[in-house]
Amino acid sequence: MKPSIRIRLSVMMFLEYVIWASWYVTMGRYLENVLNFSKEQIGLVYNTTAVAAIISPIFVGMVADRFFSTEKVLCAAHLLGGAFALLLTRVETFGVFYAVLLAHTLCYMPTLALTNSISFHQMKDPSKEFPSIRVLGTISWIVTVWGIGQLAQTDALKEFDVRTPAPFAIAGVASILLAFYSLTLPHTPPKAKGQKVSLWDVLGLDALRMLREPSFAVFILSAFLICIPLSFYFSLAPICFGDLGLPNATGATSYGQMSEIFFMLVMPWFFARLGVKWMLGVGMLSWGLRYLLFLLGYESGAFWPLYVGIVLHGICYDFFFVTAYIYTDQKAPEAMRAKAQGFIALVTLGLGMLAGTTLSGKVSGWYSFPAVTPEKSKPVADASAWVPGNYVMWRADGETRFGALEALPETNAGETARVRVYVPAGDRGYEPGEEVLEVPLNALEKPLPRWDSIWKIAAYGALAVLMLFVAVFREPKAKTAEPAAPTADATTT
Repeated sequence: MKPSIRIRLSVMMFLEYVIWASWYVTMGRYLENVLNFSKEQIGLVYNTTAVAAIISPIFVGMVADRFFSTEKVLCAAHLLGGAFALLLTRVETFGVFYAVLLAHTLCYMPTLALTNSISFHQMKDPSKEFPSIRVLGTISWIVTVWGIGQLAQTDALKEFDVRTPAPFAIAGVASILLAFYSLTLPHTPPKAKGQKVSLWDVLGLDALRMLREPSFAVFILSAFLICIPLSFYFSLAPICFGDLGLPNATGATSYGQMSEIFFMLVMPWFFARLGVKWMLGVGMLSWGLRYLLFLLGYESGAFWPLYVGIVLHGICYDFFFVTAYIYTDQKAPEAMRAKAQGFIALVTLGLGMLAGTTLSGKVSGWYSFPAVTPEKSKPVADASAWVPGNYVMWRADGETRFGALEALPETNAGETARVRVYVPAGDRGYEPGEEVLEVPLNALEKPLPRWDSIWKIAAYGALAVLMLFVAVFREPKAKTAEPAAPTADATTT
C-alpha cells in the first residue's frame, strides 16, 4: 500500500471514532443531571446503538454493497448523521431525544463496516496491513475521551462534558467533516453490484445450521447471555464514577482502551496456552470481577478499585469478544465465515446489548431514589450544577429529607431553592408530597443510587453465565494454530 493511501485511511479511521467517543461516555451523566431522564429512560437511550447494530447490516448488505460506491455512501451517512447529532444539542424531552439519537446511530453504525470495507479494498494482505490502520480508531477513542475529560477540568469549561450538550456538537462537526473528507478517499465500487441478496444472507442466518453442534450452540447462548450484564458497564459506569467523585471521571475511562491495545498485543501468547474455552472463561470472569471492584469502590470510598476495574477492560473485551470472533472463524466452513461473523455480531452487539441496556436501566431505576431510600449522598460544591427537576436531599432538625427542585434563584450565592418535599410511600419508595419549602442551596446534596445492589446484580449475572459456560461447553480436541494478533476494536468500548 502506498504511504499516501495509508495516511488517508488512518485519518479516516481516526475521525470515525471521534464521532462515537465524543458522546457515548458522557451522555448518561448529561441525561441524568441536566435533562432529568429516569434511569429506565437512560437505559433505553443507550440501546439505540444496539438497535442500529441490528439494522445496519441490512442497509450495508442490501443497499450500500449493491448500488453505490462506498465512499459516497459514507459521505451521505455522515452528513445526515452529523445533522442529527447537532440537533441533539437542542432536544430536551425523552421521546424526541430517543428518536433523534436513534436516527443518528442508524446513520453511524453502518459506517463502521463501510470504513473497514474501504480499507480492505486498498490492501493486498489485510491481516498484516489492517491492524496498523484500525488501531487509529482505538487511539482516537482514547484521545477524544481524555481530551473532553481534560477540558472539563479547566476553570473556564468546568463540567463542560456533563452539563452541556457540547459533546454532541463535537460529534456533529466531526461527522460532517468526515462526510466531506470521504469524497477524497480512494474509489471503492459496490462489491455486490448486480447480485441477488436476501435478508437471510445479509444477517448471516445461514450460520444457524452451525447450532446443530452442541459446543457452538452453548457458545452462542453464553455469548448472548454475557452481553446482558456487561452492558451495565457502558450505560452505568460513567454515571457511577461521577457519583463517587472519581477525578476526571470521563477521561479515566480511556484507561480501558489503553489496556485493550496492550492485551491485543499479548493475546496470541495467552491463546496458545489457554485455548478457546479458558480464554472465553477468563474474559467472563473479568467482567464479574470488575463489577465486584466497583462494588468495593462504592462501599470503601477508595478510588483504586474503580481504576483497576477500568483497566480490566482490556481482558474483558479482548479475551471474550476477540476470542469469540476467532472461534467463530475456526468453526465456520470457509464459504460461511463472513456470514458466521455477521451472525455472532447480531447476537452480541445487537440482541445481547439491546437486552442488556434495557435491563440495566430498569435495575438502576429499582435501586435509585425515589424507588428506594438512598444510603449515600454527594455534596454539590458548585450550586450552578443544579437544574429544576433534580432530586435532592438535606438535613433539618436531625432528620434527613428528600425532594425535587422546583425553582432555583437567579443568583446562587447564599440563596435558597424551592423544593417539593417527597414523602415515604410504603413499599413504593417515595412520592411527591404537598409541602414546598425554601431550602438553602448550600445545604442540598445529591442522593446516590444503591450502586452496591446494582453492581452485585451485574457481577452475579456475569459469574452465573461463566459457571454455565464452563460446566457445559466442550472445546474441540483438535489443536488450533496460534492466531495472529487481532486488531484493536473499540466497537463496544
